[in-house]
Amino acid sequence: MLLVFLWRGFISPRMEKPCHEVVVCVKCNDLNDNCTACMNIDLEDLKAFVATAEMRSFRAASESIHLSQPALTRRIQKLEATLGVSLLERTTRRVSLTAVGRDFLPRARRLLDDLETSLLSVREIAERRSGLVSIACIPTAAYYFLPDVIGEFIEEYPSIRFRIVDAGANDVLQSVINREVDFGITLLGADDPEVAFEPLIEEPFYLACRRDHPLSERDQVTWAELVDHRFITVGRASGNRLIMDLALAGAQVRPRPYYEVQHLSTSLGLVEAGLGVAALPRMSLPADPHPLIATVPLKDPTVTRTVGVVRAPQAKATPAAEQFYRMLLTRWKDI
Repeated sequence: MLLVFLWRGFISPRMEKPCHEVVVCVKCNDLNDNCTACMNIDLEDLKAFVATAEMRSFRAASESIHLSQPALTRRIQKLEATLGVSLLERTTRRVSLTAVGRDFLPRARRLLDDLETSLLSVREIAERRSGLVSIACIPTAAYYFLPDVIGEFIEEYPSIRFRIVDAGANDVLQSVINREVDFGITLLGADDPEVAFEPLIEEPFYLACRRDHPLSERDQVTWAELVDHRFITVGRASGNRLIMDLALAGAQVRPRPYYEVQHLSTSLGLVEAGLGVAALPRMSLPADPHPLIATVPLKDPTVTRTVGVVRAPQAKATPAAEQFYRMLLTRWKDI
């Protein structure tokens, strides 16, 4: 005999709590392959059986599930009548399982566990209808990518609020470590034991110059060629500056900073004004063809940065933050 369990829930207009019943399909192999009978079983009857089977005592079981002993007995009798088998052997001193009861007990436990997991998932979905998601993010990702993902997310969860801390790579990492945000988007953290780093994209650095600059028509430019031009770079506290310095540490010729700024967006402003050239990661460059700024691939060496999501592994994310995190990974990798 093969037992297959399904469950369904409903809310009666006269009831405040959901009512759940189990649909048990019994396939009788001894008759024929097409013989299947279905019956409805109340989940409270299953709970009564499991409690009694585990405690081997009607008194202890009735106390654990807050039922009187007569009510507990009636529930088990009803379950046995529905199944058409005896599950428990009762004596004046003890309660024991029949052979069928021993086989049925782990199935009943599994059914109740599956139901609890399903109900928790439904509750989490409901909780994601409201709440707050806190993100620390490097400015380039906050400006060029994050709004698209947030826009898609709030179409499904319009009541979710967002707090976005746009900061440098080091500050983003520290905010995650200090549990000030749910997660961060940054360049750093892959080697930090205090966080988990999920790489999203590896992007190369490009030369940004005005369209009337002599390098703008080139197919590619070497870093050594930038020594003859006014080079704009970010300060040493920037994660992007660290990446460039490490990549060019062994180069015999490297560009000398003529301007030093704190933000990549400031670099673009100086380039647009014709004050110099800059090396910028792809994400920080204008998404559409710019009327004044041209971009050219840089080589010898090819310098890239890895942008990823950092989270504190021991921190428990809210359902809203966890759902947004999963959408972020999917959307970013698609792009």
